[in-house]
Amino acid sequence: MSGLTLSKDGTRLVTAVATLDAKRTRYVTALWEVDPVGEKPARRLTRSAKGESSAAFTPSGDLLFTSARPDPEPREGADDEPAPALWLLPADGAEARVIADRAAGLGGVRVAADAPIVMVGSEVLPRAADAVDDERLRKGRKDKKVAAILHTSYPVRYWDHDLGPATPHLFTAPLDADVTEPVAGAPEPRLELTDVTPGAAAALIEQSSDLSPDGRTIVTGWMTPIARGAQRAHLEVVDVATRERRTLVADEDADLSAPVISPDGRLVAYTRGTLGTPHSAPRSELWVVGLDGAGARRLAEGWDRWAHSPVWTPDSAALLVSADDDGRGPIFRIDLATDSVTRVTSDDAAFTDVQVSPDGQTLYAMRSSYLTPAHPVRVDLAAAVAAGSPVPATALRAPAPVPAVPGTLTEVVATAEDGQRVRSWLALPEGASAASPAPLLLWIHGGPLNSWNAWSWRWNPWLLVAQGYAVLLPDPALSTGYGQDFVQRGWGSWGDAPFTDLMAATDATVARPDIDETRTAAMGGSFGGYMANWVAGHTDRFDAIVTHASLWALDQFGPTTDAAYYWEREMTDEMALANSPHLFVEKIATPMLVIHGDKDYRVPIGEGLRLWYELNARSGLPADEEGRTPHQFLYFPDENHWILAPQNSIVWYQVIEAFLAQHVLDQEPPALPEVLG
Repeated sequence: MSGLTLSKDGTRLVTAVATLDAKRTRYVTALWEVDPVGEKPARRLTRSAKGESSAAFTPSGDLLFTSARPDPEPREGADDEPAPALWLLPADGAEARVIADRAAGLGGVRVAADAPIVMVGSEVLPRAADAVDDERLRKGRKDKKVAAILHTSYPVRYWDHDLGPATPHLFTAPLDADVTEPVAGAPEPRLELTDVTPGAAAALIEQSSDLSPDGRTIVTGWMTPIARGAQRAHLEVVDVATRERRTLVADEDADLSAPVISPDGRLVAYTRGTLGTPHSAPRSELWVVGLDGAGARRLAEGWDRWAHSPVWTPDSAALLVSADDDGRGPIFRIDLATDSVTRVTSDDAAFTDVQVSPDGQTLYAMRSSYLTPAHPVRVDLAAAVAAGSPVPATALRAPAPVPAVPGTLTEVVATAEDGQRVRSWLALPEGASAASPAPLLLWIHGGPLNSWNAWSWRWNPWLLVAQGYAVLLPDPALSTGYGQDFVQRGWGSWGDAPFTDLMAATDATVARPDIDETRTAAMGGSFGGYMANWVAGHTDRFDAIVTHASLWALDQFGPTTDAAYYWEREMTDEMALANSPHLFVEKIATPMLVIHGDKDYRVPIGEGLRLWYELNARSGLPADEEGRTPHQFLYFPDENHWILAPQNSIVWYQVIEAFLAQHVLDQEPPALPEVLG
């Protein structure tokens, strides 16, 4: 389950549910309605082989969504494989129908709170004169099988996808009655979409936007190329009627993003991310500014947490935000008049997708933790504000039950070399005791500006707990939720405090009588993979190490990652070399399982290929005269930074389980036909 959308009158709540298709090779998403009161069972609203997403309610209560499912009345010349179109599901229960489409597809649906105006995102080819011309140019590239992209600025790719040649634009349209309430028997008209950002070029790539309650104004992040291949993001205001654009707020010392307009239309909340340097970690701050550009100010300046995902209360007097906090992700309320911060939720969990009832008394959110995956909940906001203290959330009747986990969850607190408190989650298998201690897996999170606080289907400790392992999830230096100084401890020196914090957490855990300190392994992905590589070259205490999508040679990684300009702010060349795991390959005496996807743009495949070769050629466990090595390399030609295809995920877990069984449990590894063929 993911996402949450509340109707304007507060009576309907919609979430998205992803399930496997018939072949069990991909996920299909459908929209489900959840009773906000918690009495009625959830009911499915949509059903198609292509799935649905981007749910948004109109002021009148109709539900909009996007889907690439077949159009019953396709346009003349439309592609046989349609892109996601905008559909309307009437509140009266009538059948869903297409109300807008473009050859490039539509997404990011937003509807004005108080006016029948819709905003959507779609990509436009740079030479396209209009929608018809854009479709013609796309068809020409497709028919001629042209995939080449000519770039004139940096960057050229992002995380897992190539950028260009088309770039994102914003479109708006009035939700006229002739479209939302068509006459029976007459041709069904479609929205006339207007490109309100015709000069955007690449400015809207990976930026978020908001539409004012009256539908007249858009505030959006706006990325601008600057010198030396870098970028800077500021906020722009677009007049929907005239398409005129002005800068709302810009800051040469920070990136500004994630604007949210207040219900009264006067203020804009946004995130200000300061630019880190090799010696100073960035900060994430919450700011507000008038829609006219006046009075920009930071909120809750004395609060040492990184607030994100702000949601206005209906009276525009406060913001509800989420923030990592000591291994949790609670909801907090920030009062604009007093700047006071009040924690709203008391659960040991993380909350996302906050929605507020029209009367401001109740909030709805998705809640997850290491005990439960994301599911919808209700929170008595009025009670939390009145008491000035947090309250527990109440689970609503979700589309699927919360699964039982095969063990128990507890916390471990350690003391680092510098006296700093380092906390971790520890997932224990059933039956772990002094008489039957469990082998330990140290799992290191990515980021590194991150925290272990929410359920993940990709890195799920319970699948290994079910195999009898105890899984340790520590938050070392650089982790969020422990204050700015905790981030700064590890900034620019990844091999120092983050490493010693991990070892301190491991020491505290293996001292428990229910943990077998003679059988241990370490694993991590992305930054966690970097740390796994660093651990391998700096200690032989573990029996096996798994490194996924990992940084290996930092001098090579810097210029080849998708955002090299950001990496240049992270470390100097000298710092990168001082913290590069590849310089310690000769000291690696632990069997390693290397995992990498060829389509990974954040940590390019060259890192995995070089690591694999150097383990064979130069490690303390090199390949023998017949080329045999205890190390293994699991390669995914069609995956990126994350292993997303369901069957590939199964292989991922199977290979890890087999590798650990061999080197940690001294068992004969099972046959893996899915991998070996």
